[in-house]
Amino acid sequence: MGLLDNFEKGLERAVNGAFAKTFRSGLQPVEITAALKREIDTKAAVVSRDRVLVPNSFTVRMAPEDHERMTRLGPALVDELVDLVQKHAASQHFQFAGGVSIALASDEGLTVGMVQVDSTNVKGRVAWTPVLDVDGKRYPILKGRTVIGRGSEADVTLDDTGASRRHAEVQWDGSRARVRDLGSTNGTQLNGAPVKEAVLEPDSVITIGRSRIVFRVLAQAGASDTRPATQRSDLGGFWGPAS
Repeated sequence: MGLLDNFEKGLERAVNGAFAKTFRSGLQPVEITAALKREIDTKAAVVSRDRVLVPNSFTVRMAPEDHERMTRLGPALVDELVDLVQKHAASQHFQFAGGVSIALASDEGLTVGMVQVDSTNVKGRVAWTPVLDVDGKRYPILKGRTVIGRGSEADVTLDDTGASRRHAEVQWDGSRARVRDLGSTNGTQLNGAPVKEAVLEPDSVITIGRSRIVFRVLAQAGASDTRPATQRSDLGGFWGPAS
C-alpha cells in the first residue's frame, strides 16, 4: 500500500473520525499530498553522486473555503502531511537542508478544489520538542515530570471520569521519555497493554479511561532559521539532518 493510500487512514486515526465528516467535497488532503510529492520530485537537485537535495519549506495555497475546512483539524493535518513528505523523500533517497515545514495559506485567486504549492530550501538547526496530543489539543512537555489526570493540579487535565486526579506522569530528560502510572484506580495502558512504567517511543499511545493520548517528538525550526515565526510548522516524527 502506497503513501497516499495510507494517508486517509492515518489522518482519520489522528482526528478521531473527523476526516469523514469534514472532507465530503472540495479539496481533499490526498490531493495536497500528491501536490507536495510532485513539488519535491520536480525541484529535486542532484548535488553529488550520493546527495539529491529537495525543498524543505512549503506553502500550500488553496481557496478560502478549502482553507477554512482544512484548518479545523488543527496541527494533526500538518503533522500527517509532513510525515508523508519525509517518507516520500526517504523512499527516493532525497535529503533536506533543514527541518521540514508546511504552511497552509488562503488564496482568493484559487477556486474550490484547486491547490498550489510553493517551496524553497531553508537551511537551519532543528530543535526537538516533545508533546502530548489529546483530543486535538497539543501540550508541550517540559523537562522533568508532566502529570496527567482529572484533577486541576494536573499539568494535562482530562475531562474523563475514568481518570484519577493524578493518574500518570510522563518523564522527559531532554532526550528520552518514560510513562509511569501513579497508582491510579483504573490503570494506564501503553499501546493497548497495561503498564506501570515504560519507555515512551515516538507516536506511542497512552490510554487513560476513554482518553487517547499520543506522545510525539516534533522537530521545529531552530534559532538559526530566518523565516518568520508564523511560517514555521511542526514536524511529526524524528528527522535527522542530511549528512
